[in-house]
Amino acid sequence: MKVIILAAGYATRLYPLTLDTPKPLLPVAGRPMIDHVLDRVAPIGGIDRVYVVTNAKFTEHFQRWSAGEHTGRLPLTIVNDGTTDDRNKLGAIGDIHFVLSRQNVDDDLLVVAGDNLFSHSLEGFGRYCREKRAPVLAVYDVDNLDAIKKYNAISTDAEGRITFFEEKPPQPQSTLTGIALYHYPRAVLPLIRQYVAGGHNADQPGRLVQWLYPRTPFYTWRVPGLWYDIGSKETLEEANRVFADLPK
Repeated sequence: MKVIILAAGYATRLYPLTLDTPKPLLPVAGRPMIDHVLDRVAPIGGIDRVYVVTNAKFTEHFQRWSAGEHTGRLPLTIVNDGTTDDRNKLGAIGDIHFVLSRQNVDDDLLVVAGDNLFSHSLEGFGRYCREKRAPVLAVYDVDNLDAIKKYNAISTDAEGRITFFEEKPPQPQSTLTGIALYHYPRAVLPLIRQYVAGGHNADQPGRLVQWLYPRTPFYTWRVPGLWYDIGSKETLEEANRVFADLPK
């Protein structure tokens, strides 16, 4: 299995913290945020390569980080997507496609955002994905209908298969949302290429889910414990407090 960590954003909402530091390298409980991501991904097992896709502005930052200590010493490759700011960024789906093409990836794929923090191991996600052998989206109950409006709305059947998905819903009916943790089996990779070739929205990763689920069975897995999408200073401060108290 290959892993892509999405880390090519510019995080302008977190300025000045991210003017000279990429968001996934900001400290949380004394360690770079991306280290916590690797903490949770490593127990999945069977991972033979992690691609951290970033941009021209922050490539050297990630190269310095990868030369040091990181969780589990998973094999890492830093991929520069060549972009320089928000005006020419590829978007999350564009970056997935970029890594697939430039690194000749032909394997089961796990994709996770570098600013998504999980309080619990993702080992169960890996087991579920191997069982289903199908695309899987991690979901989380944010328990707030207003919060859902900045994420996505999702409905599933009794087996956890997606029956409805809408990005940035204006009138959500559920507090369950899909988050930036995905599994795409090898057989589905051509569909990702087809999506990009069709000129569809390459920015928000949920757009790919919305396009895929009517075309192929797409399942969900509920994230245990706590999940943080670090998009503001307030969320970063809260995650810093919570993760400082988690067992080592």
